[in-house]
Amino acid sequence: MSYWIDTHCHLDAAEFAGDRAAVRQRAREAGVAHCIVPAVCAEAFGTVRALAHAHGDSYALGIHPLFTPRAREADLAVLSDALQAHACDPRLVAVGEIGLDFFVPGLDAEVQSFYLREQLRLAARHGLPVILHVRRSADALLRELRRARVCGGIAHAFNGSVQQARAFVALGFKLGFGGTLTYERALHIRRLAIELPTSALVLETDAPDIPPRWLYRTAAQREGGLAQGRNEPAELVRIGAELAALRQLAPQALARATAHNACEALPRLRALLPAG
Repeated sequence: MSYWIDTHCHLDAAEFAGDRAAVRQRAREAGVAHCIVPAVCAEAFGTVRALAHAHGDSYALGIHPLFTPRAREADLAVLSDALQAHACDPRLVAVGEIGLDFFVPGLDAEVQSFYLREQLRLAARHGLPVILHVRRSADALLRELRRARVCGGIAHAFNGSVQQARAFVALGFKLGFGGTLTYERALHIRRLAIELPTSALVLETDAPDIPPRWLYRTAAQREGGLAQGRNEPAELVRIGAELAALRQLAPQALARATAHNACEALPRLRALLPAG
């Protein structure tokens, strides 16, 4: 038996408020056996935990770099307390989504780095892997990871160089690939997805963000009245099939391999997945 794992899905996002249960059911019917729901701020900790338990999925707790402008140091105490309170919860699989974003203008790099370091310390203290946001920040993140000595995890939506990819893998990380690889013009991402060893890859949607090409609407189409397609975890199966074709693998073989990789990155997953 093989199944797909969406290693990064923001099921708690407002875009799913009207049909969240139906979204998860569509994914299940499509073959997505498990979703990992990472928090982005302290206010979301209870929500992602409840969703994971309601749908048989798993969750991560952390403060996203894009949310650091509104974060307070007290939020780190909230995170520490939550990690301690739910230390025995098998569905708590990582600290995340945490990281650095040097693409979005106006973010304070020092503030981001402070929250990253503190959260890496918490992850190391609790023996949890991390789910990383990496956007134009791979080298800076690698420096912090070498100091923190966390037990691996996933570099979400990876878009670095081959050399950076190998450095993350050497530190015990798997690399997340999703809807971007479905665009023919995404030459760098597609090259990475083909050339990296299969053992380095996990699949994700980042739903409702990063829509695959069949959901994307150009600016002209949007002006003409076509709404941007909403990404959902069910799309992971088609994304996976595209990656399998690029790598000349059977889709089910890729599903098995990436599920195995997800369990290596986030060891608590093993006990949560269907038999086989």
